[in-house]
Amino acid sequence: MLAVNVELVPAIKLMGYVSYSTPWMHFKRNTDEYVLYIIKNGELHMREEGVDYILRRGDMLLLEPGLEHEGTRKALCDYYYFHFKHPDMSALSVDNVAELARRSILEDAGEGDEQPVCHFPKHFSLSDKNGFHQTMHAMNDLLQLYRRKHFNRGLTALRFSELLIELSRAYFLNVLRSDKGPGSKAIVKVHALLDFIHRYYADKITSRLIEKEFESNYDYLNRVFKEFTGYTITRYVNKVRIQHAQELIQATHMSFGEIGYLVGLDDPYYFSKVFKQHVGLSPMQYYKKVRE
Repeated sequence: MLAVNVELVPAIKLMGYVSYSTPWMHFKRNTDEYVLYIIKNGELHMREEGVDYILRRGDMLLLEPGLEHEGTRKALCDYYYFHFKHPDMSALSVDNVAELARRSILEDAGEGDEQPVCHFPKHFSLSDKNGFHQTMHAMNDLLQLYRRKHFNRGLTALRFSELLIELSRAYFLNVLRSDKGPGSKAIVKVHALLDFIHRYYADKITSRLIEKEFESNYDYLNRVFKEFTGYTITRYVNKVRIQHAQELIQATHMSFGEIGYLVGLDDPYYFSKVFKQHVGLSPMQYYKKVRE
């Protein structure tokens, strides 16, 4: 497990996608960067500091800087790779992953006084049920952004940071689904709803859509969600939208109208109103503050 300060964005060094039509084995190296592999098809046989991994469809592995890694066997493989550095990311020893998963709900909601941290698994498997297809789409979109002739480095880093957070949520949701402790079912509902909101915040999220997606009464979901996060569903959706709007104001030169549209608040007046409710400043006041 690794702990990542999500207030700081990673520095992307290299990313891409490779597809080997003949068996291939990874070379030996020791780098000063983190390297994330996510397997689309085939197998990738890797060893890091004496620990062997056999990665297959949906598997991801995060290699750490300063640790020697190498391939151990030739195989056909299609995979995505991301080389990056992060100013505040470190290995973490965890005794009770289920308890950490429960705590992650409060961290997702921004509760507490501690620095916001994303707990990222070193090795994890994505299945069709826990986000494999969505992750493939997200990585394709990220690569398209990265490969543009005049790509926006700040926006690319933000999108990659969001990918790390989404993978972390998928991992913890899988842990909670396997947990049999008290209140586990309610916790799973809340965590799944958090994941849904963070994935689809830019879309129109209605009570009817949520009831259909989670096959539960909206009032019940709203009550349980507020018990765990301190927010109603609607307020939390807008909180996430405004957080992304703040990031776009900091990292891009888009107009406020464009930013509002991208985060799901396409009415300029309503966007400005909600922004001020959550930030305490208008979008223009915030822009001037962060650009000073």
